[in-house]
Amino acid sequence: MKGENYREMSAYFSQTKARNTTIKALHDVLPLVMYIFYPVQLIILAVNEGLGSEVFLRFTLIPLCTLILVTIVRAIINAKRPYEVYNYTPPVSKKTAGKSFPSRHTVCAFIIAMAFLYIQTRIGVIMLFLAAAIGVTRVLSGVHFIRDVVSGAAIGVLIGVLGFFVF
Repeated sequence: MKGENYREMSAYFSQTKARNTTIKALHDVLPLVMYIFYPVQLIILAVNEGLGSEVFLRFTLIPLCTLILVTIVRAIINAKRPYEVYNYTPPVSKKTAGKSFPSRHTVCAFIIAMAFLYIQTRIGVIMLFLAAAIGVTRVLSGVHFIRDVVSGAAIGVLIGVLGFFVF
């Protein structure tokens, strides 16, 4: 997308209170839903499988290591965000400078979805759709480029496949 597309999208969501409230809610609530289910599942696994079980350790350590890795990579790359590059105000309040690539919310959403896929296919598929929705809202809210979100999804899925299903 070009700068004009981001400015038009921002204007579209800022034109009415309903649109602005909707994009802000999606931007904030979708990750919250995912991040509530994850610790609940951690507790369930700890009780049912034990803290030292392979399932619990994979469910805990693979997403944690992925988060740490992506945080380091983002800091090193320090790519600018769309609103920095194209000089507009996004419809969601965001003051972060740089650290756009890859989208950490998207990576985390996809690695958590892969973790759920590892323990329960149906819930995992639902979480993958939720992760995709989180990625889309990052672009629609104007805080990430499409490349940030697509790369984030690819990283989350790739590490998830390797960590949960290959090794």
